[in-house]
Amino acid sequence: MNHLQDFTPDDKVTRQIASNIQETLTAVGEDTSRQGLLRTPIRVGEALQFCLKGYREDPEAILRSALFDEEYRQMVVVKDIDFYSLCEHHLLPFFGKAHIAYIPNGHITGLSKIARVVDVFARRLQVQERMTTQIKDCIQKTLNPLGVMVVIEAEHLCMQMRGVQKQHAITTTSDFTGAFNRKETRDEFLKLIHQ
Repeated sequence: MNHLQDFTPDDKVTRQIASNIQETLTAVGEDTSRQGLLRTPIRVGEALQFCLKGYREDPEAILRSALFDEEYRQMVVVKDIDFYSLCEHHLLPFFGKAHIAYIPNGHITGLSKIARVVDVFARRLQVQERMTTQIKDCIQKTLNPLGVMVVIEAEHLCMQMRGVQKQHAITTTSDFTGAFNRKETRDEFLKLIHQ
């Protein structure tokens, strides 16, 4: 099941958001009755529900939905997972790539489930640091692997289009457990994601 395609907005929530957006547009001096803005509040309501739909999804259930017994005990790496999120401080997007590795301990999960877990946490109001840890903790708790490592590289529009306005700044965060506490294991993962 593709969770991104199964999105259905809640009409009550859409109307509530639309009402607030209409007030906001008026407050900044816009004429909400002009043609280009007539449906903007509704579109924003639907867009926000889509961008924040991670609150209505269970990342652990996603991982468990494709859990397989397997004695493979080498590193499994899923890299370059695109994501889009909203910064909780300014409600501006941040986006980039997540790189995830785990070392199985008797079972594996479907590879697409790793990417879906990233989407669940990205589709919430976030800070990159917390999102990195949430992904790591979810995989560790659900799969109980020998170790997990998550690296996220992202651009933040709150830094690029306002504030310091640094257009090419990239923020990198990482978190790890278990076998990745060993420098050699971390170095192997970092080498694999930057090939």
